[in-house]
Amino acid sequence: MSILQAIRIFLFYLLLGTSSLLWCSLSFFVAPFLSFPKRYKFINVYWCRCALFLVRTILGIDYKITGAENVPDEPCVILSNHQSTWETFFLSQYFSPLSQVLKRELLYVPFFGWAMAMLRPIAINRDNPKEALRQVASKGDELLKQKTWVLIFPEGTRVPFGTMGKFSRGGTALAVNAGLPVLPIAHNAGKFWPKTGWGKRAGTIEVVIGEPM
Repeated sequence: MSILQAIRIFLFYLLLGTSSLLWCSLSFFVAPFLSFPKRYKFINVYWCRCALFLVRTILGIDYKITGAENVPDEPCVILSNHQSTWETFFLSQYFSPLSQVLKRELLYVPFFGWAMAMLRPIAINRDNPKEALRQVASKGDELLKQKTWVLIFPEGTRVPFGTMGKFSRGGTALAVNAGLPVLPIAHNAGKFWPKTGWGKRAGTIEVVIGEPM
């Protein structure tokens, strides 16, 4: 990693961390007075767009979408591969409002986790897969009826670019039970934003939105 790259990465995380702290703090005072769709937009959409702006202007990582016309008019279950933090930023602002299936420990992170708790996530205990599956099915069905997109990373955790993790059946089961389609999304974000380490590579991430299944 060159000195210039190190400076860019340091500046990015400095601005991202500062904006996160300020935005989460502001959200605690504003969000309780907003309806869920407006609260989601205020907390997540605006901040994630800010994060993507920093990613593009400081790190030189942009993105290109193929298949945007495949997005249905009504919210459904979204299944995406998981390689980095980038897709969390992107998907959270592209689909609104959106509830994400995540490990419950994330809600205990100061400021960030507290703000996430106001976005109706499906927080699961990954040590109890059967209970987690039931929770995804029950709460996910409820959220879909409330016109909220439900995002599931079926691999359960980030996997390195070029590899594929073991898929869980929670997303498919939820969609079948709700009588709704599954929207598949694939990307190569891990090529530019690796799972491990601080290094980032400038380039264009390709996001492919498949036809609903």
